Amino acid sequence: MRKRFRVSLFTLLSIAIVGGLTVAAGIAFAATTVVMDGSTTVGPIAKAFAEYYMKAHPDVNITVSESGSGNGAKGILNGTCNIANMSRDMKDEERKACEAKGVKPVRHTIALDGVAVIIHPANPVKGLTTQQVADIYTGKITNWNQVGGPNVRIVAISRDTNSGTYEVFEEKALSKAKMGSAVEYVGSNGAIRQRVQGTQVAIGYVGLGFVDNTVKALTVNGVMPSAETIRSGKYPLARELYMFTNGNPVPGGHVHALVTLHTTKKGREIIAGLGFVPLSEK
Repeated sequence: MRKRFRVSLFTLLSIAIVGGLTVAAGIAFAATTVVMDGSTTVGPIAKAFAEYYMKAHPDVNITVSESGSGNGAKGILNGTCNIANMSRDMKDEERKACEAKGVKPVRHTIALDGVAVIIHPANPVKGLTTQQVADIYTGKITNWNQVGGPNVRIVAISRDTNSGTYEVFEEKALSKAKMGSAVEYVGSNGAIRQRVQGTQVAIGYVGLGFVDNTVKALTVNGVMPSAETIRSGKYPLARELYMFTNGNPVPGGHVHALVTLHTTKKGREIIAGLGFVPLSEK
């Protein structure tokens, strides 16, 4: 009996050790867990990709956080996420910080987007020029009657400065001019839309996928944001959306599957269904 017990104990210990190594290896290679973090603009695409992928692979757990493009870049730098969702490209200083730590950020362009300038549907204004948009956000234009609207004060709503959408808007609409002191800042595309929904005198800007019938998108320089005008480059506030990884993901792995899903028919359907623009129609 004692001998059999010793053998059984040895066997159990062996199984535990081997099993532990297997589990450890699984963790080391992130076999069943993928962490995504970053842009609130890319967030809906990332969440839809994750939901679709987990249905096909129920053993995989994918988490998606929306803390802003800047925090996505920090996540890649610090190794706290496998995929950084970003609505802007990495800055030179972010790339240099990654290089200093031996991190090799690889950019995967997954979709196209337009930063839509939105107002309340009750506002009669239909379009603005980029100069008028800049003048509103820098405080030179303060009343809607200065751009063909009612005689009421303009309430300008902006994304927070950690947002990729903010940085694209600042570059393409404001030519990097400083926003006025009266501008209000919120933490997400959804928060801007909600603020504009409930404020008839407000103006904001969001990713195209956040435009619905509760707000009105304006033409900018006479061009309405749409899949056609964004893909052709006619819309002046068009941009690319990205997923970043540390190095090229291993083909056949979960991370690789997620950052290349946009190239498939299903991926394009998901992107278009959310109101964003696939890189190609086929």
